[in-house]
Amino acid sequence: MHFPPAPREGFRPLFSLVTRHWSLATRSAFTLIEVMVAMALLSVIVIALMTVFSSTQSAFRASVTQTDVLESGRATMDLITGDLRAMAPSMGISNKVINVPNYDGPGPVNFYVGTNYYGNPPLTNSLVASSSERINIQQDVFILSRGNLDGVPTWTGTGYAVYLSTNNLYSLYRFSASYPVAQSLSASNLFWSDFQNFLAAPNSANSNYSHLVDGVVDFQIRAYDAGGRPILTNRINIFTNAFGFSATPPRVYYADHSVYFFSNAVPASVEIEMATLEDRALQRAESRPFGPLRTKYLEDQAAKVHVFRQRVAIPNVDPSVYQ
Repeated sequence: MHFPPAPREGFRPLFSLVTRHWSLATRSAFTLIEVMVAMALLSVIVIALMTVFSSTQSAFRASVTQTDVLESGRATMDLITGDLRAMAPSMGISNKVINVPNYDGPGPVNFYVGTNYYGNPPLTNSLVASSSERINIQQDVFILSRGNLDGVPTWTGTGYAVYLSTNNLYSLYRFSASYPVAQSLSASNLFWSDFQNFLAAPNSANSNYSHLVDGVVDFQIRAYDAGGRPILTNRINIFTNAFGFSATPPRVYYADHSVYFFSNAVPASVEIEMATLEDRALQRAESRPFGPLRTKYLEDQAAKVHVFRQRVAIPNVDPSVYQ
């Protein structure tokens, strides 16, 4: 009988090689742990990308918001500056009764600044990383100027006031009215009649108003003499009274602040300070009910307030007023 030769040493059958090939192919696949690790890494990468995208979007929105605030703020400041530079003294005496205590003199008011009591309580902002507070003051301003309207010498009264109601937040309004110089009491009535009606209802249809900008949480006007000193005391044709705040919270006014310029007196320079709130913060405040909740939210928005300040020289000043 014929028997197959015995396998040589080191020889492996064909089926053994195939089995080994299948084993290697099986070992080359991903395990469940490897898949979970890959998914975790991908999740980290996606989260990092989303964070970068969100930060970029936030920076872009903040840049657009600041651009809008700066544009509206600068436009408003330019408008006020132009009205102040056109200020002119009335040089006149009026027989109209003046509602100024202990003062009986010229009636037409050339320039006026007064604390706003028409629904605008002082708003305090807690400063970031500080224990101090910023107290925002709301003031009204009136400016008398003279020019020609259709060839007729004309007195023009211009005023600004911030108005707070349940439907808007610290809206700045501008008032303007004109009368011929030859008309009786024209310069006097611009302040004592038309401007007072405007202050009572700045957004009334009969107040000759225009709506400028919202979110003006601070509006202050300071008058200075020819030496650059603030006018805080009475002088010839200038009547003032002081103001202040209580030393401890709640910080409320304990006296009024007002400055009246009559006859040939106008300030040598005027400083304007205006602080506006960003639109997004303003919209969020409007979503809250009118009252303490809205006020508390506004008080916490110091980082969203932009302050504009500018000193304006008055060309028509009479230096003899301050001698």
